[in-house]
Amino acid sequence: MKWEGNRESDNVEDRRGDGGGGGGFSFGGGRSVGIGTIIVALIGSYFLGVSPTTLLNLLSGGGVPQQVQQAPAQRPPASDQPAKFVATVLADTEDTWTELFRAEGGRYVRPKLVLFSGSTPTACGTGQTATGPFYCPGDQKVYIDLSFYRLMQQRFKVSGEFAEAYVIAHEVGHHVQNLLGISDKVDAARQRASERQANALSVRLELQADCFAGVWAYHANQARSILEQGDIETALKAASAIGDDALQRQAQGHVVPDSFTHGTSEQRVRWFTKGIESGQIKGCNTFEAKQL
Repeated sequence: MKWEGNRESDNVEDRRGDGGGGGGFSFGGGRSVGIGTIIVALIGSYFLGVSPTTLLNLLSGGGVPQQVQQAPAQRPPASDQPAKFVATVLADTEDTWTELFRAEGGRYVRPKLVLFSGSTPTACGTGQTATGPFYCPGDQKVYIDLSFYRLMQQRFKVSGEFAEAYVIAHEVGHHVQNLLGISDKVDAARQRASERQANALSVRLELQADCFAGVWAYHANQARSILEQGDIETALKAASAIGDDALQRQAQGHVVPDSFTHGTSEQRVRWFTKGIESGQIKGCNTFEAKQL
């Protein structure tokens, strides 16, 4: 992936070394939850890509936690190459989505990207490294512990800068959904749905974020020629590796389709491919697609 020398975003907060987010889960009103609920929340957070505390609050009948006071944001050191890469990818998504929103008569609000290690306070609860990268609509920030990229290499056997960029672009895709009002509509529908129906809605939301990541890649390459030979293959490998069926098969030896929340490997590859081949936002309407 060609990225060196491109613009870096100034919307990156570096919280690494801050000492974590205050030690564990907290809930409004002093509610308590059982260990079973905590386990469900931890598993769900892995597949949903949100903070475990957010799920715990919802499962225990509470709402989304309020914004936590945070120390003034710090910029990553100029010599930090991984942080420089992340800032450059974020800038590329900013430039791409700003133009796409402008073309439709809208205004793109740029999200913050937070680098952390261990845990960190968010408007969605305490973000944990074990959760993996996630987007919090409450503060419009993408959170990532860069050690996730080592996990991609070690557990999923996926490496390559464009695969890492895909991860960021997917989370930014959730930000786009938030700005377009899609996330709120899905959340409202999930509240009225059965567990199986709610999971199916989550799958469509996640596949659309994959498609939006592909849309970014299409336009970024058209404008700045970022793609090199083999890049698309590495991103497709990443999408395939984190399909629900692949993750469940690796973790428990079998799959439970009704519990899927992100989509199968085949579906994730298909929708990322659809985005990167067409570059069309309207082509990412997973909610009206008859076949995922």
